[in-house]
Amino acid sequence: MAGGERLRLLFCDHLNLARGKYLPAAKMVDSSSRFCIGVYAVSYAKDLIPAPGSKMLEGLPDYDAVYKAADIRAGWEPNTKVVIADQYDGQGNPLPLCGRGALKRAIADWNKLGFSPKVGIELEAYAFVRNPEGKWVPYDTPGAFVYSTGPFTDPLRFTDAIWEKATAAGFRIDCFTSEYDSPQFEFTLTYDEALKAVDDIFLFRLLAREVALEHGVLLTFMPKPILNLAGNGLHVNFSFADKAGKNAVGDATVPEQMPALTRGCIAGLMHHHAAMAGLIAPTVNSYDRLKPASLSGFWRNWGVDHRGVTTRLSAEGGAKSRIEHRMADGAANPYTTVATILQAARLGFVGNYDLAPAETADCLETHDAKDGVAENLGGALDALEADKALVAAVGEGLVENHVFVKRHEIERVAGLDAEALRDYYINFI
Repeated sequence: MAGGERLRLLFCDHLNLARGKYLPAAKMVDSSSRFCIGVYAVSYAKDLIPAPGSKMLEGLPDYDAVYKAADIRAGWEPNTKVVIADQYDGQGNPLPLCGRGALKRAIADWNKLGFSPKVGIELEAYAFVRNPEGKWVPYDTPGAFVYSTGPFTDPLRFTDAIWEKATAAGFRIDCFTSEYDSPQFEFTLTYDEALKAVDDIFLFRLLAREVALEHGVLLTFMPKPILNLAGNGLHVNFSFADKAGKNAVGDATVPEQMPALTRGCIAGLMHHHAAMAGLIAPTVNSYDRLKPASLSGFWRNWGVDHRGVTTRLSAEGGAKSRIEHRMADGAANPYTTVATILQAARLGFVGNYDLAPAETADCLETHDAKDGVAENLGGALDALEADKALVAAVGEGLVENHVFVKRHEIERVAGLDAEALRDYYINFI
């Protein structure tokens, strides 16, 4: 790029879009930039709607996106560094609509209890290419199968390019592989402190989509882009370090001997199960994925090393002990997603919620679970609004804005067939 080095300032909005600006090198200091708060009043279709907090009918004023020089990091475009901003209103207060702010509050709430959250996220995505008529169609992977690697899985080798760019930009990769159906891929980064892990996954997802596009591939994290194939999830693995730095989740292989922390977290995730869906499975298409017998996080259940349940405990002990939550998808703001999961878990722990027994059935042909999530986004939003404790924990302003925008989205896509619905979402998710 001619013109020297530049800074790419980014933030994650309510639709999980990476909004931002390019700034000159002189801005690579503690600084800020102003954005119109009306970004929180728009839909994927760019409808401008009077969503709470967006001040659409109050002149659409600016707010501040603030960043520190110490947080500037290597980018993946030529001569370009990146930084993620925090968002503040005109009076210098944290913007209630900001998912990253919600995650910071969740981390602080756990810190007050003496625990530091650790997070690892697994991303699933499908690859599409344009056909001769210009339509996006599934990428041809002639010999792909679950856990396959190499040219039969990715003839264009776009995932190699993602690996190279991500590594050069400082991302710590845990693994890439193909998923159950084709052309589906999974991308996992290394477990880390909660905020860093989510910052990394937000930026990595953007990097992956941009690098793939350079190879003629549209990489989509849409929950169910191909109705007769498996869906795309976003699995959140988490644990807590205590004040001594020890993993406080403990050995989960014997449920009766789990620490109170772990039991409380699982109980919280069970109690707030239906409401959480409204935030972490946030599109109409999400409910084509969240179905019984789909290994997707539909059921309100838990178990040890069981992929049929929503809350899965690792069979590994010691430093690798963790809780995996399997409901979320890639349409959700990852900051809001992790904040929601951490807050639901915290409410269960501090509230000493009762924990129902673990799932004993296979969850494909039979199940112990009595209930799951709503059958559609509208029902999930109803459950979210009814769960006052979770709404307060995540942030009332964020939830009110989210619900308004998503109810508009339900009306916007009503009546679309599967292909038209995919076209509505695919370029953004």
